[in-house]
Amino acid sequence: MKAFEQTIIQFSDFIWGTPLLILLIGGGFFFTLYSKLIPFRHIGHAIDILRGKYDDPNEAGQINHFQALSTALAATVGMGNISGVAVAISQGGPGAIFWMWISAIFGISTKYFTNTLAVMFRGKDDKGEIQGGPMYIIIEGLGRKWKPLAVFFAVTAMFAVFPVFQSNQLTQVFRDVVLQPNGIKVGFLSDLITGLIIALFMSIVIFGGIKRIGRVTSRMVPLMVVIYIAIVLFIIFSHPDRLWHAIALIFTDAFTADAVLGGALGTIIITGVKRAAFSNEAGIGTAPLAHGAAKTNEPVREGLVAMLGPIVDTLIVCTMTALAILVTDVWHTTEANGITLTAMAFNKAIPTYGPYLLILCVIFFALSTLFTFPYYGNKCSVYLFGSKSKNIYNGFSVVSAVIAAIVSINVVVAFIDSAYALMAFPNMIAAIILAPHVKKATVKYFSKIKSLD
Repeated sequence: MKAFEQTIIQFSDFIWGTPLLILLIGGGFFFTLYSKLIPFRHIGHAIDILRGKYDDPNEAGQINHFQALSTALAATVGMGNISGVAVAISQGGPGAIFWMWISAIFGISTKYFTNTLAVMFRGKDDKGEIQGGPMYIIIEGLGRKWKPLAVFFAVTAMFAVFPVFQSNQLTQVFRDVVLQPNGIKVGFLSDLITGLIIALFMSIVIFGGIKRIGRVTSRMVPLMVVIYIAIVLFIIFSHPDRLWHAIALIFTDAFTADAVLGGALGTIIITGVKRAAFSNEAGIGTAPLAHGAAKTNEPVREGLVAMLGPIVDTLIVCTMTALAILVTDVWHTTEANGITLTAMAFNKAIPTYGPYLLILCVIFFALSTLFTFPYYGNKCSVYLFGSKSKNIYNGFSVVSAVIAAIVSINVVVAFIDSAYALMAFPNMIAAIILAPHVKKATVKYFSKIKSLD
């Protein structure tokens, strides 16, 4: 078992090499320049679309713009913002947050391009229902000869969206904050029971399909973000003397890499990009699976809505978590990793009650992703095996949540990192090749909008 776990970790380290960094960061940089910063110049318009100003229930699709973004955010604004940030700091030091920011800034343009394509090149499943996602972008945009690339994406995505990180971290925080402090014996059995409870809650929602998921996430996501940010802001501003030091530390460590063993700058950059990819998923290919289901006949509108994801997810929520960990100074006084490190920050700032407030947030964050990820996997399984495979895939997804509750965080993180890396290659390659279609549609769309003003 140990040898198998080590193999997964080694493969993750291997796949996250220079080629992937160039593809994600370089690709985002290319999209930013190629678009002439148009996505950044129209954030206000994107918010108007999100508010429903341009909604038309008669247009093709399954969910509205807000539900599409909520579904995508339910997958991105999750444990990556609470545990993922803690992992980034423990593995790469405070400077890793800076590289998360850089990745997110370029990720705004990446999300714009990939999700515009998700509506522009939608396909149909075996029941004739309109679907979106990188596999349809590849087939409809590049042609049938590219089908092996589409199949490769769908296969890797089915594994990547197993909700293993969420289940693992939900189990860990419950064990560390609820069971152990109250003298309850923890171990394999307690973790297994927690995993089974998580699987039960998952099943109630995911077997209802995207419309139920869209309704649930559109209610949960705004609420959970507001609650979490309010608590974290309290922690941050209760340490005003440490705030500017924490911010400065992010910038200085980003280039000196003093917090990383051996001062390896490459390590800190990779850590930041990894955690940003896990957090906002720009370039990975999951968001187009949700945004491709939006009720719209205008691809550019969905791209504009989708680009808000990295802003909310990484630049706001992840930054708040990082500052809470840094101002409380728990990050360099312990070897704790993941959710445990964040819980220590909450406990130091809000003694006794802090960890329980974190559990409340974790439940919201983890469950929202637990509901959304199986939907992503469903779309991939339907593409590969047809609609009859939905419930079978859901079953595997539920089982994965139970297994993840009883394995180590290092293995879970390596598994997800590896799968995300494999997904990114076909998604980004297709998006770069098809970028001229997005640019042409962008110019046409804003010319039309300008003529109406």
